[in-house]
Amino acid sequence: MKMFMKVALGVAACSLATSAMAQWPERPVRMVIGFAPGVASDIAFKMVQDVLAEKLGQPVVPDYKAGANGNIANNAVATAAPDGYTALWANVGPLAVNTYLYKNVKTDPGDVFAPVTQLTDSPLIVVVPKKSPYKNMQDLIAGIRKDQEKLTFGSAGQGSSMHIAGTSLALALDAKLTHVPYKGSAPALQDLIAGRLTFMVDSRSTTAPFIENGTLRALAISSSKRAPDVPDIPTVAESGVPGFNVTTWQAVVMPKGTPQPIIDKFSKALRETLQTSVVRERFARVYTPLVGSTPQEFDRFWANERTEAKTLVEKAKLQIE
Repeated sequence: MKMFMKVALGVAACSLATSAMAQWPERPVRMVIGFAPGVASDIAFKMVQDVLAEKLGQPVVPDYKAGANGNIANNAVATAAPDGYTALWANVGPLAVNTYLYKNVKTDPGDVFAPVTQLTDSPLIVVVPKKSPYKNMQDLIAGIRKDQEKLTFGSAGQGSSMHIAGTSLALALDAKLTHVPYKGSAPALQDLIAGRLTFMVDSRSTTAPFIENGTLRALAISSSKRAPDVPDIPTVAESGVPGFNVTTWQAVVMPKGTPQPIIDKFSKALRETLQTSVVRERFARVYTPLVGSTPQEFDRFWANERTEAKTLVEKAKLQIE
């Protein structure tokens, strides 16, 4: 009789758990964002927020935990209950680079987070001020080889995609360039426009207005293929740096231990959201290609990105306290 009761209780518990997962979400989902409102990650989130809420039948509420290039948000989500009501919206920095870049970060994101989906994969663009002597990417490469220690590149901060891209270019050319980090892309671009920096490898969305009005000159795209909407701009790879391919991406993860059926359901809702015409149009306006991968597809991509980040940080001898 006792054995029967134990089995019955076990079956009942499993049934309740299965029922809870099937009904998920029954309340709002918290989306932790490791950067301040109004920056790229937040803008991207808000472009899917309303449609995603419709797909889930529950609000998706942003929770901003800015600081330490996303590390604060990482810690908050890594220690959250794996119940399906907390997720992290992050980019390549917190999800791939920070573990190797920061001395005080010891945990591999792959050990504490479960992959949900990769959202975007965007090429960056190499830009110089309009008065720059470098008219094309070949000119800039020649300048780097000749006067590398005099040349500077700016970024939105240590560990940002711009920092990684500029460092990758320096490594590919075996050059020593001076990195000038700023608190955000905007002040860096202003100094670039003023001629106080040699170049930047920045996002398409932030540089587009300046390229269009002629204050910045676009030299090359950082991805392995040209961008379809600006086919006349060559890639860095075809301009003299074979194999160069650096992009910036955003993704959603959940705490390790979150039930797989919930992860799969959330991933499906996100992928369906990205496929809607309204969301695709929103991202097209900011020159951001969408991905929408399954958890398994993102897991493979993510593992490779962490490996490449580790190699880059070690080769460039980058380390932040």
